[in-house]
Amino acid sequence: MKILAYSHRSDETEYFEKFKEKYNVDLVLTEEAPNLETVNLAKGFDAVSIITTPINAELMQKFYEVGVKFISTRTIGYDHIDIKKAKELGMHIGNVTYSPRSVADYTTMLILMATRKMKPILERSRVQDYSLIGVQGRELHNLTVGVIGTGRIGRTVIKNLSGFDCKIIAYDIYENEEMKKYVKYVSLDELLKNSDVITMHAPATEENYHLINKESIKKMKDGVFIINTARGSLINTDDFIDAIESKKIGGAALDVIEHETNLYYKDLKCEVLDNRELAILKSYPNVIVTPHTAFYTDQAVSDMVENSILSCILFNEGKENPWEIKC
Repeated sequence: MKILAYSHRSDETEYFEKFKEKYNVDLVLTEEAPNLETVNLAKGFDAVSIITTPINAELMQKFYEVGVKFISTRTIGYDHIDIKKAKELGMHIGNVTYSPRSVADYTTMLILMATRKMKPILERSRVQDYSLIGVQGRELHNLTVGVIGTGRIGRTVIKNLSGFDCKIIAYDIYENEEMKKYVKYVSLDELLKNSDVITMHAPATEENYHLINKESIKKMKDGVFIINTARGSLINTDDFIDAIESKKIGGAALDVIEHETNLYYKDLKCEVLDNRELAILKSYPNVIVTPHTAFYTDQAVSDMVENSILSCILFNEGKENPWEIKC
């Protein structure tokens, strides 16, 4: 089969070459992102592999017209793809899974950085301010951590945190029996009311849109820490900013934010960014913002490339595909 991989990065090259040979596929790489100007590059290809570039209805139609039958995104999330249009056209869509430790370990790091006030400590150290006022942290064993979402990443975060002797509670529509030896499952309201730290590992669905908002924040403890390495749309940014400024939220670490598309993964240091919320969030001493890099490890990149190729192959061969999105 023929696969075109859009948005190819140099760090992916060795893995594309490795798995192209391993699975004996006709694979072409391009640094171009998929858009209306580059869609014709996919002519003659059975499948395309993309990353987080939006695939709207118009672009989906163009891919269909040039003969693409399957679109695989090298990401777990697929909210950047118009699934409704794909279903209408009979196009097939797949995502990937990758090492859950990549995001889980990063999340654990962010929890520690937020609760130990690492942002002001590091910023002060750069200007040789070694004073202690304002940077006293908290110890995890004294805190209750609430985990929203106990999928592969959430479960790995829980296992990581179990070594810190903190109390862990969790919320998920589907409770995991194995996790019950580490956590107590509770209702979402109970988690919001009783957590000192809330870490989010839920997908970007309609039901989860703005899960953190003015009303849910009111239920939280004063001084709560919020960690988000999942999806920016889980948090209503305006309400979140109000809660930071009122000191209802005591600190946060965000690897994802709303409206991050076309910002992250680019060198924009000489640009005026069209995202005021990002500038405001970055200005707070108690808010850590990183550019959607929790996934970014050698193992995860290898997994993303391999599983995207495998997904395309399974679709082409008409076999059961664990990554195909059931529209």
